[in-house]
Amino acid sequence: MKSLITFFLIISTLSFSQNFNSSWNNGFKISSDDGALKLRFGGRIMFDYAFWNTTVNGEDESFSGSEFRRVRLFNSGQVYKNVKYKVQFDFADEEVSFKDVFMEITKVPFIGNVKVGHFKEPFRLEALTSSKYNTFMERGLPIAFSPERNVGFMLHNSFMDNKLSIQAGIFQDGLSDKEQNGNRNITSRISYLPINNNDQLLHLGIGFSHRKNSDKSYSVSTRPENNLGNKLISASIENVEQTNLIGTEMAWVMGPLSIQGECVMNTVDADETYNFTSYYGQISYFLTGEKRKYKNSLAGFDRVSPGKNLGNEGIGALELAARYSSMDLSEANGGILNDITLGLNWYLNPSTRIIFNYVMGIADINSEDVNENTLQMRMQIDF
Repeated sequence: MKSLITFFLIISTLSFSQNFNSSWNNGFKISSDDGALKLRFGGRIMFDYAFWNTTVNGEDESFSGSEFRRVRLFNSGQVYKNVKYKVQFDFADEEVSFKDVFMEITKVPFIGNVKVGHFKEPFRLEALTSSKYNTFMERGLPIAFSPERNVGFMLHNSFMDNKLSIQAGIFQDGLSDKEQNGNRNITSRISYLPINNNDQLLHLGIGFSHRKNSDKSYSVSTRPENNLGNKLISASIENVEQTNLIGTEMAWVMGPLSIQGECVMNTVDADETYNFTSYYGQISYFLTGEKRKYKNSLAGFDRVSPGKNLGNEGIGALELAARYSSMDLSEANGGILNDITLGLNWYLNPSTRIIFNYVMGIADINSEDVNENTLQMRMQIDF
């Protein structure tokens, strides 16, 4: 921890050199006069509070809780124009964990871009979009099918004026596997922007992930979209030969209106074949006229900037949202979970947001009904 803080302090002193320029744009940035070196420092704090009620066979039990959902610091940069890197750590739960820690070489002849390290596998729009910019406090139910980040090697490139993007990589589960004993994930994704202008955006994508692990097991469990809540459905399978995921994605933005949806089909080959599905559909609307901003195919959506910040003759930006999610694990007697989430986002300024979500989860577990209703809020600052 001390060494990490020292690293940030030493690098930040570069801003006082006559050969470097410093600036603030929702994050602290440093660049050399010739543009060969660019550094950025930032982080995020997300504090959640939730009340929820669980009903099993007509018996109610109430809970409440709070947590620092994410507490992160990062440093990213560009070195000699065609080499990039990022170092990001999370301090939530009083532990330090790796998030994005990678190096990238750009504009490699005949290849495009090469990325190596610990980062997100190229699968699913909502998973690739930063938690800072997602519409709801938690991602939809399909996120439970596979981990977001792993150690790996990825090639990616864009064509047709960045309308068509292709990503493909080889990954291993966990941060280290010295023996590399059958631990291989091959994940790829293609995305296309048939419409991308100031008023409208249409994003289409499809991804595939072929996965094997050394212990030949697969497990999945999920809770309604409340990270403090109870996991309502789960499945665990042994003697697994391979797992194959196919994901489709769509997002359409027209001014303040946004519609987004994804579907993931999960096939687990073991002593018998299990087929699981999960999907979500969501809609949101900015009452104050703003719109969701698309960043790129690798990072999905970007920061929302209110037309007028709170305290600057305005109230910030207000967004209403609704989402329906579902996951079916019934082939492994894991149950079915359906989830409705209603949301209100208040963007005080580009770096600060207050989120209110009401989540209604309905699970059918071997003909037993379990309901969980949650009222939760988040105070978020990121830079």
